[in-house]
Amino acid sequence: MGILLAKLWSLWGDEEHKVLILGLDNAGKTTILYQFTMKEVVHTTPTIGSNVEEVKWKNLRFVMWDLAGQDSLRPSWTSYYSSTEFLILVVDCMDRQRIGLVKEELYRMLPHEDLKKASVLVFANKQDLKGAMTSAELSDALNLTSIKTHRWQIQACCALSGEGLYQGLEWMSNHIKR
Repeated sequence: MGILLAKLWSLWGDEEHKVLILGLDNAGKTTILYQFTMKEVVHTTPTIGSNVEEVKWKNLRFVMWDLAGQDSLRPSWTSYYSSTEFLILVVDCMDRQRIGLVKEELYRMLPHEDLKKASVLVFANKQDLKGAMTSAELSDALNLTSIKTHRWQIQACCALSGEGLYQGLEWMSNHIKR
Protein backbone atom coordinates (compact mmCIF):
# COMPACT_ATOMS: atom_id res chain seq x y z
CA MET A 1 0.00 0.00 0.00
CA GLY A 2 2.82 2.40 0.86
CA ILE A 3 4.47 1.85 -2.51
CA LEU A 4 1.21 2.63 -4.30
CA LEU A 5 0.78 5.86 -2.35
CA ALA A 6 4.37 6.86 -3.07
CA LYS A 7 3.82 6.26 -6.80
CA LEU A 8 0.61 8.32 -6.78
CA TRP A 9 2.29 11.10 -4.81
CA SER A 10 5.13 11.23 -7.36
CA LEU A 11 2.56 11.75 -10.12
CA TRP A 12 0.72 14.58 -8.38
CA GLY A 13 3.06 15.54 -5.58
CA ASP A 14 5.55 18.32 -5.18
CA GLU A 15 8.69 16.87 -6.79
CA GLU A 16 12.02 18.62 -6.37
CA HIS A 17 14.56 18.86 -9.20
CA LYS A 18 18.03 20.42 -9.16
CA VAL A 19 18.81 22.92 -11.91
CA LEU A 20 22.08 24.73 -12.55
CA ILE A 21 21.97 28.08 -14.35
CA LEU A 22 25.34 28.62 -15.98
CA GLY A 23 26.88 30.93 -18.54
CA LEU A 24 29.48 33.61 -18.91
CA ASP A 25 29.32 36.79 -16.85
CA ASN A 26 26.70 39.29 -17.99
CA ALA A 27 24.63 36.68 -19.86
CA GLY A 28 21.49 37.32 -17.77
CA LYS A 29 21.51 34.31 -15.43
CA THR A 30 20.48 36.18 -12.28
CA THR A 31 17.88 38.25 -14.14
CA ILE A 32 16.31 35.01 -15.39
CA LEU A 33 16.33 33.47 -11.92
CA TYR A 34 14.50 36.46 -10.45
CA GLN A 35 12.06 36.62 -13.36
CA PHE A 36 11.09 33.07 -12.38
CA THR A 37 10.75 33.82 -8.67
CA MET A 38 9.36 37.37 -8.64
CA LYS A 39 8.14 37.84 -12.23
CA GLU A 40 9.87 41.21 -12.37
CA VAL A 41 13.22 42.72 -13.24
CA VAL A 42 15.51 43.07 -10.25
CA HIS A 43 18.58 45.29 -10.38
CA THR A 44 21.50 42.89 -10.07
CA THR A 45 25.23 43.13 -9.57
CA PRO A 46 27.74 40.52 -10.75
CA THR A 47 27.22 37.32 -8.80
CA ILE A 48 30.07 36.23 -6.57
CA GLY A 49 29.46 32.61 -5.67
CA SER A 50 25.84 31.62 -6.20
CA ASN A 51 22.19 32.46 -5.74
CA VAL A 52 19.70 29.69 -5.03
CA GLU A 53 15.94 29.93 -5.30
CA GLU A 54 13.02 27.55 -5.49
CA VAL A 55 10.84 27.89 -8.58
CA LYS A 56 7.45 26.19 -8.61
CA TRP A 57 6.01 25.19 -11.95
CA LYS A 58 2.84 23.11 -12.07
CA ASN A 59 3.36 20.40 -9.44
CA LEU A 60 7.17 20.57 -9.67
CA ARG A 61 9.75 22.33 -7.58
CA PHE A 62 12.94 23.34 -9.33
CA VAL A 63 15.78 24.26 -6.99
CA MET A 64 17.75 26.61 -9.21
CA TRP A 65 21.38 27.40 -8.59
CA ASP A 66 22.59 30.53 -10.41
CA LEU A 67 26.39 30.32 -10.48
CA ALA A 68 28.83 33.17 -11.07
CA GLY A 69 30.17 33.29 -14.62
CA GLN A 70 33.41 35.24 -14.24
CA ASP A 71 36.47 33.49 -15.65
CA SER A 72 38.11 33.07 -12.24
CA LEU A 73 34.96 31.50 -10.74
CA ARG A 74 34.00 29.06 -13.53
CA PRO A 75 36.30 26.29 -12.25
CA SER A 76 34.13 26.10 -9.11
CA TRP A 77 31.09 25.04 -11.18
CA THR A 78 32.06 21.37 -10.91
CA SER A 79 31.45 21.40 -7.15
CA TYR A 80 27.73 21.99 -7.86
CA TYR A 81 27.23 19.28 -10.50
CA SER A 82 26.14 16.44 -8.20
CA SER A 83 22.45 15.43 -8.61
CA THR A 84 21.82 17.99 -11.36
CA GLU A 85 18.87 17.08 -13.57
CA PHE A 86 18.86 20.19 -15.77
CA LEU A 87 21.55 22.51 -16.94
CA ILE A 88 20.36 25.90 -18.17
CA LEU A 89 23.03 27.55 -20.27
CA VAL A 90 22.30 31.26 -20.65
CA VAL A 91 23.95 32.92 -23.63
CA ASP A 92 24.20 36.65 -24.32
CA CYS A 93 23.30 36.65 -28.02
CA MET A 94 24.86 40.09 -28.47
CA ASP A 95 28.27 38.89 -27.28
CA ARG A 96 29.47 37.35 -30.55
CA GLN A 97 33.14 37.77 -29.55
CA ARG A 98 32.87 35.27 -26.69
CA ILE A 99 30.66 32.64 -28.35
CA GLY A 100 33.71 30.40 -28.81
CA LEU A 101 34.32 30.59 -25.08
CA VAL A 102 30.68 29.64 -24.38
CA LYS A 103 31.12 26.61 -26.66
CA GLU A 104 34.35 25.60 -24.86
CA GLU A 105 32.63 25.79 -21.47
CA LEU A 106 29.61 23.80 -22.68
CA TYR A 107 31.72 20.98 -24.14
CA ARG A 108 33.91 20.95 -21.01
CA MET A 109 30.80 20.35 -18.85
CA LEU A 110 28.92 17.76 -20.87
CA PRO A 111 31.21 14.74 -20.31
CA HIS A 112 31.45 15.31 -16.55
CA GLU A 113 30.25 12.19 -14.71
CA ASP A 114 27.76 14.12 -12.54
CA LEU A 115 26.12 15.71 -15.61
CA LYS A 116 25.84 12.62 -17.82
CA LYS A 117 22.09 12.33 -17.21
CA ALA A 118 21.33 16.05 -17.17
CA SER A 119 19.20 17.63 -19.87
CA VAL A 120 20.41 20.92 -21.34
CA LEU A 121 18.28 23.98 -21.97
CA VAL A 122 20.05 26.78 -23.85
CA PHE A 123 18.47 30.18 -23.34
CA ALA A 124 19.37 32.42 -26.31
CA ASN A 125 19.04 35.62 -24.28
CA LYS A 126 18.76 39.29 -25.25
CA GLN A 127 16.53 38.66 -28.26
CA ASP A 128 15.03 42.12 -27.72
CA LEU A 129 18.23 43.76 -28.97
CA LYS A 130 18.83 44.54 -32.62
CA GLY A 131 21.65 42.43 -34.00
CA ALA A 132 21.29 39.58 -31.49
CA MET A 133 22.10 36.11 -32.80
CA THR A 134 18.99 34.12 -33.57
CA SER A 135 18.44 30.72 -31.99
CA ALA A 136 19.44 29.11 -35.29
CA GLU A 137 22.68 31.11 -35.45
CA LEU A 138 23.48 30.25 -31.85
CA SER A 139 22.70 26.58 -32.41
CA ASP A 140 25.14 26.55 -35.33
CA ALA A 141 27.81 28.46 -33.39
CA LEU A 142 27.57 25.99 -30.48
CA ASN A 143 27.20 22.99 -32.82
CA LEU A 144 24.25 21.79 -30.73
CA THR A 145 23.18 19.17 -33.28
CA SER A 146 26.39 17.26 -32.50
CA ILE A 147 25.22 16.66 -28.92
CA LYS A 148 24.00 13.06 -28.84
CA THR A 149 24.62 12.25 -25.16
CA HIS A 150 22.14 14.70 -23.63
CA ARG A 151 18.62 15.84 -24.36
CA TRP A 152 18.79 19.49 -25.29
CA GLN A 153 16.60 22.38 -26.35
CA ILE A 154 17.36 25.92 -27.44
CA GLN A 155 14.88 28.65 -26.52
CA ALA A 156 14.98 32.28 -27.62
CA CYS A 157 14.28 34.59 -24.70
CA CYS A 158 14.49 38.03 -23.19
CA ALA A 159 15.34 37.95 -19.49
CA LEU A 160 14.08 41.50 -18.98
CA SER A 161 10.57 40.89 -20.30
CA GLY A 162 10.35 37.19 -19.43
CA GLU A 163 9.52 36.31 -23.04
CA GLY A 164 10.46 32.70 -23.82
CA LEU A 165 11.39 31.78 -20.25
CA TYR A 166 8.23 29.87 -19.42
CA GLN A 167 8.46 27.87 -22.63
CA GLY A 168 11.81 26.70 -21.26
CA LEU A 169 10.21 25.66 -17.96
CA GLU A 170 7.52 23.82 -19.91
CA TRP A 171 10.17 21.92 -21.87
CA MET A 172 11.90 20.99 -18.61
CA SER A 173 8.66 19.80 -17.03
CA ASN A 174 7.99 17.61 -20.07
CA HIS A 175 11.46 16.03 -19.79
CA ILE A 176 11.47 15.04 -16.14
CA LYS A 177 12.80 11.51 -15.77
CA ARG A 178 10.12 9.52 -13.98
